[in-house]
Amino acid sequence: MRSLMFLIRKIVVGIIGFPLLLVGLILVPLPGPRVLVSLVGFFILSFEFDWASKGLRKATGIVSSIYKSAKESAARIDPSLRE
Repeated sequence: MRSLMFLIRKIVVGIIGFPLLLVGLILVPLPGPRVLVSLVGFFILSFEFDWASKGLRKATGIVSSIYKSAKESAARIDPSLRE
């Protein structure tokens, strides 16, 4: 019974997470919240799949470095944006 519950949970997580991840990837060339949708898909999939957990860590690291770089560039343009 316990293994059946784990299997059902894995299937439900896959049914919810994979479409979100695919929609996020499809939205890449289009305007919109593509990064957020992809990260949410990775987040949901990371509950059951190790590869998604690794992908989520890598993606959040990339997004974090992009955010830091953009913030530094904005601070060089407008010094009032520095913290």
